[in-house]
Amino acid sequence: MKISNYQRPINLIEIAQRDKPTDKLSQTGEKSFKEMFSQELAGDRNISFSKHASQRLYSRGIEIGEEKLNAIANAVDKAAEKGSKDTLILSDDTAFVVSVENRTIITAFDKDDLREGVVTSIDSAVII
Repeated sequence: MKISNYQRPINLIEIAQRDKPTDKLSQTGEKSFKEMFSQELAGDRNISFSKHASQRLYSRGIEIGEEKLNAIANAVDKAAEKGSKDTLILSDDTAFVVSVENRTIITAFDKDDLREGVVTSIDSAVII
């Protein structure tokens, strides 16, 4: 639907879609402390989280402390030394699929999700 004014035509549908918030984060404009803390820790070790991984961590209630993040970063370093591209990092209670080249956590699993027993698109595994 277009309405013309004296200066130029206005497309109301485009304006409505442009101003429409896409998710809860954009509605409030704020990040949770936990999310900011994890990102800050990850930045120190050059580890980043994909949007998918961030959603999985939040939805599954997985918390990553400094100790675990350091262990993940060390595991990524080891995988890189061996020439890995995508690696599965296993800890006692969680697992992460990580792009070694980008140093990005692609997704995260908790104990319950690991019971399915199949992880695809990896070329190595590191146990921490």
